[in-house]
Amino acid sequence: MVVINPLRTFVDKVNQYPTWLSAKLITWAFRYKVKLAGTTGIEVLHTDGKTATYRQKNRRKAQNHIGSIHAAAMALLAESCTGFIVGINLPGDKLPLIKRMNLNYVKRATGCMTAVASLTDEQIALMQTADKGEVNVKVQVTDAIGIEPLECEMIWAWVSKKQV
Repeated sequence: MVVINPLRTFVDKVNQYPTWLSAKLITWAFRYKVKLAGTTGIEVLHTDGKTATYRQKNRRKAQNHIGSIHAAAMALLAESCTGFIVGINLPGDKLPLIKRMNLNYVKRATGCMTAVASLTDEQIALMQTADKGEVNVKVQVTDAIGIEPLECEMIWAWVSKKQV
């Protein structure tokens, strides 16, 4: 028996609203749960349940000493985007946990950053049926001029909430 995921129910409902409104509502809900995302200013731009698009503006609170987005804020952007797409695809009785983040900073970032995370149909089916497991979530992080300054590998696991 699949336990309903309240976050997925919320996302599916607000995705029926105009895009600008659904993005604001999902961003608000995400920042409410993940306080650091609110501090750095991460925004949810879009999700269709299979992909998610997040943005980190080049805000002062998230900048490094050279005026670009801090490496830790870039990691938070990728982790948040991938965690969200995993979280909305798990049954309500499962808990997502980041297992491993492999990050390679390969170029200097310019301006705002965008992360796009996606799951395959096979990954979603596994998450819906297996009591516990892990997935390698594909994520691409680009800057304002389209360069990919950060290469990421995000491994997410899930367990039963009863185990925690």
